[in-house]
Amino acid sequence: MKITFLGTGGSFPTKGRGVTSIAIQREGELLLFDCGEGTQRQMTKTAVSPMKIDSIFLTHFHGDHFLGLPGLIQTLSLMGREEELKVWGPEGAEERMNSLLEVPVYTKNFEVKVRELSPGDRVDREGYKIKTAETDHSAKGLAYGLIEDQRPGKFHPEEAKSLGLEPGPDFSRLQGGESVELQDGTVVKPEQVLGPSRPGRKIVYSGDTRPTEGIRNLAEGADVLIHEATFSSDMADEAEEASHSTTKQAAEIAKEANVEKLFLTHPSPRYSDVSVLEEEAEEVFQNTTMAEDLMEFKVKLKK
Repeated sequence: MKITFLGTGGSFPTKGRGVTSIAIQREGELLLFDCGEGTQRQMTKTAVSPMKIDSIFLTHFHGDHFLGLPGLIQTLSLMGREEELKVWGPEGAEERMNSLLEVPVYTKNFEVKVRELSPGDRVDREGYKIKTAETDHSAKGLAYGLIEDQRPGKFHPEEAKSLGLEPGPDFSRLQGGESVELQDGTVVKPEQVLGPSRPGRKIVYSGDTRPTEGIRNLAEGADVLIHEATFSSDMADEAEEASHSTTKQAAEIAKEANVEKLFLTHPSPRYSDVSVLEEEAEEVFQNTTMAEDLMEFKVKLKK
């Protein structure tokens, strides 16, 4: 599983940062979280192919999080896409997206399917699910958690052999959770040769928000938390007024939720040097990185 930060800035593009868009590649599938202006241009600098996008999840409808969609859809049209593109978003997504997509004149051979989600919803997908939590922002929005299914426990081949099995298809069936019947009628069950089930990976993305208990709960035990940090801690009053988080608030969420890695995103354009933001967060949660445009991070499976 790989995270590619296509755009990491807030409000509007700057010389060093595009606006928000995050790609997650998992087992051949590509998901996009937010699609700010210039997202497709950023893709040309990475291994992220727009034609492979299956679904786009929008956190809210401030322009720096979704205005890249019309251009992206135009490009997909010109590239000959035929597969349906699924766009997910908070309440009002269908009306807003349908209005937005009526403005350009497209020649496209694929459907854009818009679906609305509410806080607490769950979308089951192959091998994982997407869960939502409510954000606390000036626009109604959602935080998203990509949560993989539990994986089978570690396979013990010697135990399988002691039960009368030989390496081959039966081993694979047991590892896949199926029981195997021997010639004498004995049934070997997966739990006889597998250790305890192992957790999958978990990535949580906050979108724009003040710190919330809902996001903390969603992020519990996550491998990666991507949390906005628009302001430094000396601007806590401004963050509260603008419905954003400070660096320390984001780090406190990461610490309380026992996440493994925190990425900060969405710094205000006022910060030409974001090192102060990263340093402040590290005082609370050491394993913190301020995300940069085009940065990549691989999320490894737990052993």
